Formats: sequence, C-alpha cells, structure tokens
Amino acid sequence: MDINVLIVEDDPTMRVVLKNTVLSVEMDFKVNEIYEAENGKEGIKVLEKKDVDLMLVDIYMPVMDGLDMLDYVHDHPDFQHIPAIVVSTENDEQRIDAILRQGLGFVPKPLTHLLLKDQIAKMLGESTKP
Repeated sequence: MDINVLIVEDDPTMRVVLKNTVLSVEMDFKVNEIYEAENGKEGIKVLEKKDVDLMLVDIYMPVMDGLDMLDYVHDHPDFQHIPAIVVSTENDEQRIDAILRQGLGFVPKPLTHLLLKDQIAKMLGESTKP
C-alpha cells in the first residue's frame, strides 16, 4: 500500500524532521507523497486538491491552529475519514485526553522515532516491521 501524508506545521525545521522521520519508518506501506502546509488554512487547501491518507498536525500555529483545522476536517464528509496524529508540545493532560477521545493520535514534542512509528501504525491499522 502507498500512502500520501500531509504535514501541517509552522516550524520549517520541524517539518523537515517530521518528513525525514516518516520517510525512515519501516512499515507495511510505502510513502508516495508528502505534502506540507504552514498552518491549518493551508492544510485545508492541500486537502481540497490532493489525495491524503494521513495527517500529522501541530496544534499551535498562526492563521488557523491545528485544532480548528481538525474540527473542520471532522465535520467535512470528504475528509473526516482521514486519520490524524497531533504532534505538539501540549502537556496539559486534559487537553491530551480530549484529543485522544476524538480518535486522534498524539505524539509529544520533542518526538521520538519509535513513538511516531507506533502512532502511525495504530492510525493506519498496520503492523510495524521488526
């Protein structure tokens, strides 16, 4: 299976880290395309034009934050099926619990390769390779 990934992150260095991490994850799929957006508004524009199978979304961004974007995605019939993982510095347990209750994945920053890999596998229903 080939997947297309959308990374929505305002920090260009973090986008590179996420992109490189996704490309280095060994799983039962191949990454076909990685699309990037600097905020939620740009992320929605990408969703409207491209086929996306997984989203990695920061919460704290200018213009439109990640939670507002994910609320829009959740309410939009063309996008609500796309799994999303929140990648954030958020450390408030109640907010993290609320994110998880919405069926979203969560990876804290600074992220670890293994945790991101596990969350991707969980969200895509794939098994990780040893």
